[in-house]
Amino acid sequence: MLDGDGLFHGARMLFRLEIDNFYSIGEPQVIDLRVSGKVRGESHRFGPIYPSSSEQVPKVIAVFGPNGSGKTTVLRALAFIAWFICDSFQLKPEDRLPFERFLGEPGSNRPTRLAVALGGASDLENPDNESGGYGTYRYEVEFAKRPDGPAFVSAEVLSHRPHGARKGHRVFERSDDGQVAEGRGFQLGRLSALAEKIRPNASVISTLAQFEFPPARTLRDAARSMISNLLIVRQDYSDAQITRLYADHSNYLDALNRDISRVDLGTKAMRVERGEGPDGLVMLFDHDGLLRPIHWLLESHGTQSFVRTFPLIFSALSNGGVAVVDELDQSLHPLLLPEIASWFYDPGRNRHDAQLWMTCQNASFLEELEKEEVVFCQKDNSGITRVFSLSEIKGVRRIDNYYRKYISGTYGAVPNIG
Repeated sequence: MLDGDGLFHGARMLFRLEIDNFYSIGEPQVIDLRVSGKVRGESHRFGPIYPSSSEQVPKVIAVFGPNGSGKTTVLRALAFIAWFICDSFQLKPEDRLPFERFLGEPGSNRPTRLAVALGGASDLENPDNESGGYGTYRYEVEFAKRPDGPAFVSAEVLSHRPHGARKGHRVFERSDDGQVAEGRGFQLGRLSALAEKIRPNASVISTLAQFEFPPARTLRDAARSMISNLLIVRQDYSDAQITRLYADHSNYLDALNRDISRVDLGTKAMRVERGEGPDGLVMLFDHDGLLRPIHWLLESHGTQSFVRTFPLIFSALSNGGVAVVDELDQSLHPLLLPEIASWFYDPGRNRHDAQLWMTCQNASFLEELEKEEVVFCQKDNSGITRVFSLSEIKGVRRIDNYYRKYISGTYGAVPNIG
């Protein structure tokens, strides 16, 4: 989930996600969030892909659709890419990669392909050096499967297009035989022999970062700025984990207490004390009008859900990056979603243009969003998920009531009842 508190300046905004043959997404789907700098709307909702970029990206992306439509799969793809870049080296050579192909006919013999595009510093060896300039990166990985064995990396490539350049260039490329071709800014030197022995279930970046290769460390740190509450399944903090997190990070606790009164009427503050709880610690909540604090286990589900999720939100806002939160609206009052979204819109609170990607069942939240911030998922009769954004639908105007039109079925991606 969380991995450090340091600010990483090199990573900027994520603007494109491509998914093919991954869980319920059996055919290629693309989410492209780029918005022209000239677009009308509330400008604080968008941020530049990188400094001086003429294109913008929404800071909040909400994924809607019926139960089982593939909403979580979209976020799972983001979380998996980040995990693969950062931590796949930790797998043993014989371990299987933690994902599934589409189980229907279209996915049986085709590779799985995932790709992301985002802004970033051009100088991978020194990403904090702003004089090195910025541009866009595209990372793609493909997994094939042998008939008698697990999935393996059949292709992995990173390309970069600096600001103002007409064309991009290859940073590195890995072929299906495991060979890694070097590109500009990714000269392996003494590690060339190692690059020929990268495990078939590990990323080039994760492997080379273990050996302190500066460009790989930069890319790994960029992936670590994506913080999620799921990988294959949702992974909420346990009672012990969340208690220890707030006990060890006073900045999280202080920030939570600045906002907790918005969550539970009458709640003044939360504190962590010694007591009969996990690791000998207990979370207690002070309430207006009560003589004694309320124990964590007696708090409302809404308050507990907010307390578990808050560290992901706070970390992204403080450090920059992407918070990927499945079912953010679970147990929360509908008025809380606009409140949390407003934190990402606030330039004082979101100084690094962090993004929030979330799945959502609360359709009324559509009334608070711009069309560029809305993504829909819908399954067809063959079980394949189709992903599309509200801005792709022809004739959608900013003055439309998105909630009413969605509920009426105008946009699709609603339950088919009866």
